[in-house]
Amino acid sequence: MASDFPPSSIRPVLKEVTQLLSSRSETISIAETAAGGIISASLLSVPGASKYYKGGLTLYTLESRVQFAGWTEDSMKNYKGPNKDVVSGLAENVRERLRSTYCLCESGTAGPGASGASRERTPDFVALAVASEEGLVTEEHTTGMDGDREKNMVEFARLGLELLKNAILQSSKGPAEGKM
Repeated sequence: MASDFPPSSIRPVLKEVTQLLSSRSETISIAETAAGGIISASLLSVPGASKYYKGGLTLYTLESRVQFAGWTEDSMKNYKGPNKDVVSGLAENVRERLRSTYCLCESGTAGPGASGASRERTPDFVALAVASEEGLVTEEHTTGMDGDREKNMVEFARLGLELLKNAILQSSKGPAEGKM
């Protein structure tokens, strides 16, 4: 019987990402919110993950972002919902703390209901960022899955892994380039 994990929609990009990281001797850290750990768990489900996985944080609450990701009380007061600025800051902070080649950050609104009136607070919205020494790559998406929480969580993870894959492929460093 085939395993139900990682979700089937994630498996193709997961395979590509883990092969790229391994072949290039590069590392990844994860900061995720609405995906709830699916990205980290998927990466860790692949044998050999200890070669590329530096660690991950599930920063679901604003308080956890203060404790573990460099947020301040002002960050919490000014928070309006997930966006490119939020994920960029989290990705840069976690990458620096865990000293990884890349950090993928995801923050979205999975549903079932809206958590505010803005676009960023509607179910199916996600903001993504990948931080590396070369800079940041960001994207925002709507999944079209409305308030289906589980489907949104999986799709947020898949979209994040796709962004990570593209960031790795666009990196100026080739396989094991600059490695001793």
